[in-house]
Amino acid sequence: MIVYAAGVVCWRPTKTSFEVAVVYREKYDDWTFPKGKVDPGELLPETAVREVEEEAGIRVRLGRKLAVLSYKIDAGNTKEVHYWVSKVKDSAIAKSKFKPNKEIAKVEWVQASKALKLLTYSHDQDLLKQTIQWSENSELETRGLVILRHTTATPRTEWVGEEAKRPLLPEGKKQAKRLVTLIDAYGPKRLVTSPWTRCQQTVAPYSKKTQRTLIERSQLTELSNQRGPRKTKNVIEDTFGQNKNALICSHRPALPTIIETFAKHATKQVSASLAEEHTLAPGEFLVLRVSMAQKPKVIAYERIYLESKLRR
Repeated sequence: MIVYAAGVVCWRPTKTSFEVAVVYREKYDDWTFPKGKVDPGELLPETAVREVEEEAGIRVRLGRKLAVLSYKIDAGNTKEVHYWVSKVKDSAIAKSKFKPNKEIAKVEWVQASKALKLLTYSHDQDLLKQTIQWSENSELETRGLVILRHTTATPRTEWVGEEAKRPLLPEGKKQAKRLVTLIDAYGPKRLVTSPWTRCQQTVAPYSKKTQRTLIERSQLTELSNQRGPRKTKNVIEDTFGQNKNALICSHRPALPTIIETFAKHATKQVSASLAEEHTLAPGEFLVLRVSMAQKPKVIAYERIYLESKLRR
């Protein structure tokens, strides 16, 4: 049996390097990173965010996916832990509601080099070593770009109205609501969508929760992409040029154009694999991680499934 869990290496910059948040558990007499098991009905990114808030009192948004660790915990059982990094703002730390409890006695921010010696487990030390390596390569701080396909829509064969107004099925509306906490784990601030009904209905619940305006771009419709993919590419280029975490919601036929355009801004290794992501199922999305360099590059990405497919 595999026990799934998720955690985060939370970091904040200092004048010379960076600090990480580590927690002390009296029960085990150990220092480690915030992590915990998946709750029923929860997906891994949601688990990671929740566990940090519960254990360290900090509300975070996920950054780059760090690693997946697997190790034996008892006879016949294996624990698989998915980790992300997250840059934590001072304002989030100031709002921390942490109080010592039976599970977590302390939360401390420790210089990365000192944390290597403080952490109890070698696998946590390895996580921190990778984080340090990313920092040295200017690849630790990134912004996220979400590419989302609208959720399940009314089939074309069952719709007699205007194609642009073809709505979501009741299942698709449920999926759109389900997406809210999952998308919120990454915290996109700029929401760009096709104006067609099924895309608007997909992003509307997240827009309402976060009180962020939907930016409509007709170039993201499948019809516009079919007639002139260059216009679709221009919207993607504009989004890439922004300095904010962003989300783009579009249609299956337009996804190859969107992904291909982003792939041209990726490192050689990432570009090859990203170009193979030709399509997404309804409600699935990609999260691209873009470096903060003067000439930004897509340096990593992850695929997020709306339904639980933990082994991926």
